[in-house]
Amino acid sequence: MAFFNSEVPLVCRKQPVANVPVSPNAWRVQWNLGYTVLWSSFYTRHDLACLSWGVLTVSIFAVAQFLPLSWITQAMITSVLTGLGSFGMACLAWRYINVEQLAWILYTWLTLMLIGTIVTDLSVWYGWGVILMKLCPLWLGLCGIGYLITGLGMRSRLILICGAIHLLAIGLLPFVGPWQILLTGIVISGCVIALAELQWDSNGVCNYQSLY
Repeated sequence: MAFFNSEVPLVCRKQPVANVPVSPNAWRVQWNLGYTVLWSSFYTRHDLACLSWGVLTVSIFAVAQFLPLSWITQAMITSVLTGLGSFGMACLAWRYINVEQLAWILYTWLTLMLIGTIVTDLSVWYGWGVILMKLCPLWLGLCGIGYLITGLGMRSRLILICGAIHLLAIGLLPFVGPWQILLTGIVISGCVIALAELQWDSNGVCNYQSLY
């Protein structure tokens, strides 16, 4: 049997909300304007973890890009938000990793986020200029490594592609000049939000049945 199931699409459409059973593990959303459905989708706890991380990430990088705050203040905000995001991710994704027996992937991500936070804070406090100039490649690289490890662990081609996008984005940073922080935030948050909004291949299948 092949490691990746080529017969399974990278991305599947989520089932209609009406087909999703009522469950504390699946948040169903449907917005109507009269008889017109404006938005209809559902979100598992794993999806909510991705959405939460995406919102936090775009907030962190938007603050760094647009607000005239000191490096120390930004480091404090980033550390707090990263800690909250990591804790929330662990809580929301715990059922998923137990079902799929992938706790080691969660620990890998927590380790990568801890490394990034420590390196960022130390470079700010001690004025390590060389590292401060490379914080965007650092975070893109850490996330890229996390996605590659996750993609292999979950046998997901789409997640591997997300890892490749992060690593390729590092090469684009020199071409965007002062907008490197914004590009980094868009790439990191965009991938996790896409994973929350789409249904993707995992362990050779493309469904959420075990998470309802």
